[in-house]
Amino acid sequence: MMQSQSDCNRKTKILGVDTGGTFTDFVLFTGDGVVLHKVLSTPRNPAQAIVQGISELGLDSAIKAGQVLVVHGTTVATNAALEKKGCRTVYIANKGLADVLAIGRQTRAELYNLTPVKEPPVIEPENCLEVDCRVSAKGERLVALDEVKIAALVEQIDALKPDAVAINLLFSFLDEQDEKALEAALTDRYFVSRSSFVLPQYGEYERGMATWLNAWLGPKVEQYLGFLAQALQPARISIMQSSGGTIALEQASQRAVNLLLSGPAGGLSAVAYLSGKLAEPRMMTFDMGGTSTDVALVDEGIRITHEGHLGPYPVAVPMVDMHTIGAGGGSLAWIDAGGMLQVGPESAGADPGPACYGKGGTQATVTDANVVLGRLRPENFLGGSMSLDEEASRLAVQAISERLGVSVLEAAEGIVRLANEHMVKALRSISVQRGYNPKDFVLCSFGGAGGLHVCALADALSMTRAIVPLNSGVLSAFGMVVAPKERRLTRTVNMIIGRDSLAELAHTFSELQDIAEQELFHEGVAQSELTVTCSVALRYQGQTFTLELPADERQYGEMEPAFHEAHKLRYGYQMNRPVEIVNVSVRVFASVMTESLSLTPQPAALRASGGSQAGHTESIKREHMNIGQIYSGPLLIIDSHATLYVDPKWQARCDEMGNVLLEHP
Repeated sequence: MMQSQSDCNRKTKILGVDTGGTFTDFVLFTGDGVVLHKVLSTPRNPAQAIVQGISELGLDSAIKAGQVLVVHGTTVATNAALEKKGCRTVYIANKGLADVLAIGRQTRAELYNLTPVKEPPVIEPENCLEVDCRVSAKGERLVALDEVKIAALVEQIDALKPDAVAINLLFSFLDEQDEKALEAALTDRYFVSRSSFVLPQYGEYERGMATWLNAWLGPKVEQYLGFLAQALQPARISIMQSSGGTIALEQASQRAVNLLLSGPAGGLSAVAYLSGKLAEPRMMTFDMGGTSTDVALVDEGIRITHEGHLGPYPVAVPMVDMHTIGAGGGSLAWIDAGGMLQVGPESAGADPGPACYGKGGTQATVTDANVVLGRLRPENFLGGSMSLDEEASRLAVQAISERLGVSVLEAAEGIVRLANEHMVKALRSISVQRGYNPKDFVLCSFGGAGGLHVCALADALSMTRAIVPLNSGVLSAFGMVVAPKERRLTRTVNMIIGRDSLAELAHTFSELQDIAEQELFHEGVAQSELTVTCSVALRYQGQTFTLELPADERQYGEMEPAFHEAHKLRYGYQMNRPVEIVNVSVRVFASVMTESLSLTPQPAALRASGGSQAGHTESIKREHMNIGQIYSGPLLIIDSHATLYVDPKWQARCDEMGNVLLEHP
């Protein structure tokens, strides 16, 4: 008999694993509490760090006994896409449409650059093949696909010897028969991705890009997940999706494009969980790791976009609405040709890492600057489990200071201020530039390096409140533990709102819900544990862009006036035109039941903890903070995985859950 998810949670340990550019983080939920752990990442094979961490946590026997559910946020798809190291892929389109991905939307990255650098096409023209078949915009079969055409196409593909095949036929979201026939002829030979499975909605370019990305990255993701499954068998493994919910490993291997923000989505999942616990519905998130910084808004839940990007690639599958920049603790400081100080986007990564790691790094990083400023202490770094070489940091920053003609301390302060400016710009892009006032939000900081910068960023945005959650240094891994099992499915319908369309709408919602529920049933989720929400993407007939609104069966008749109101709020006007339902979406999920985590602090006196170069800054361990007591900056609050620097004029207090609440009176 299949276990329900809640039964599994009571009997099974849950291990959240987040693979970052510098560290791989572990959060183990045992039913009685959590155990935290970090190991250095192994970029060449991320699974090695996972196996190492599991061994160091003493979980080998529990893994072999099948007593651990592993929830993993992977960067394999992300890194392969950013480094342009996907697999050799053939793209199949209808006759006359092989160049859709090359043409794109004809948008330019630099609108006013009269001599732009021509970027190579995402896929070589010789790898774009055509097949003579066609379905109309109404789903009518205009040109049939027969066995002769399929055989000829297979012969062309075999001659190219690809690793994967992407199939993107016109209006396949209305009739997927031709795509399925091609998939059946190719599955035994190649990794096959078809658009009617990856993204069954209108927009042949966006659908084609998602399908190509899924095929281009699929074999690498499948290989990695297969290795991980073998290394951890018979443990059950779930993978974090870009939308903030998890999917079983067996299904994830076919949805590489849905894993592009797998790791960062874990942090937002944790913040959404925390938002509910603290009754703080509006949070601006700031996740600073060793290599990059991710920023996003949580406003009554995680914000999802269907218009995301990763590097140069548009990604139309559901993903958290997040902005990422190349600024992290490992970001390198350097002097440009004009003699100006720059920070990032290049990072020291995990190997060799910052100079203070003692692994051969000699260039100054943001982490080294914080060491010089006395904000990172060798005896407290990672709970004392990893030593820091202060002298190496000083020498690295000194090389910068000598070229600038300033003191070592001034150079370190300049590095930190410049890194802060990069992150403030990113935070403004997701708030001010979208019409949100940062003052209306609480700045939620996490990631191994976030606590060192949170007060300065809040000051720059005129924010007066911030929060650094318990276990902030491993919060993305914690998000893996509390993330729901989830499916988000979308389908294009293109219908004008009317009495007849509402019945068809209900039928489509029911179909998508059934598909999602069946997938979750295979993961051991019981019907009683499922929650279903529906939404529709609407527009005035003749428009291009849509607005997404929630759709409740009891309120179908209110969709049209709700759209008029939403359109007026967004654009300042409404129109006397028919309203069209473009896409319908269903989210089916089951929340993971975990206990609220609390902290039982023991009082402790403050003690000096500053370097000789930076003066003395008082410090306290987080677990020794008294609940509700106010601590004034400047102050270092230290836990086993991160350090929080409380700026002068800021105050900190610890709540009942162990979160540090920051206020600027």
